[in-house]
Amino acid sequence: MPTAVKSRTSSRRKVSGSRRKVSGRTDAISILKADHQTVRQLLQRLEKTTERGSKQRKDLLSQVEKEVKVHTTVEEEIFYPAFKDAVRSKADQEIYFEAIEEHHVVELVLPEIKGTDAASEEFGAKAKVLKDLIEHHADEEESEMFPKARKVMSAHQLLWLGRQIQSRKQELQAGLLTRAARTAGSAFGSVMNKVGKNRRAA
Repeated sequence: MPTAVKSRTSSRRKVSGSRRKVSGRTDAISILKADHQTVRQLLQRLEKTTERGSKQRKDLLSQVEKEVKVHTTVEEEIFYPAFKDAVRSKADQEIYFEAIEEHHVVELVLPEIKGTDAASEEFGAKAKVLKDLIEHHADEEESEMFPKARKVMSAHQLLWLGRQIQSRKQELQAGLLTRAARTAGSAFGSVMNKVGKNRRAA
């Protein structure tokens, strides 16, 4: 084969490989699996904390909560409905309903942990329960729902869903940042008001 032909063939392979990599990063399932990995890592770090690291516990739990809220929202608004519409069997429909219920359980557990003293052993126990719940849910999605979705949805549909998910995640993350900034501003204003009152009283 002439060198020029080899070069063109090699170039085509590189471009094709590059496209596959980009698609893999942006399709819906790849995005959701990346979210799972992020939360798993945060939960592992949370599990390793001790009663003496109460601030670290609070910070990590806050990060977990934000990631979970964004992730479950995009799943329930975008990915789950598409999955439910694509599958036909009763068993596959049950995968959808079970996933919704598991989200609900996590939503119930998170406030309980937030209301627990971060310097207590009880906090560590509840954090372990949360980790087990989320990891079980993620493992089931990755072993059952996602493989099924790849069979019943086209690559084009998964890419389209991926773009929707990315866009919605950006909206949600921006909203969380705005609320956090407002909360911080309100807290700062409250502190300054107290300082002002104390000065006037003096």
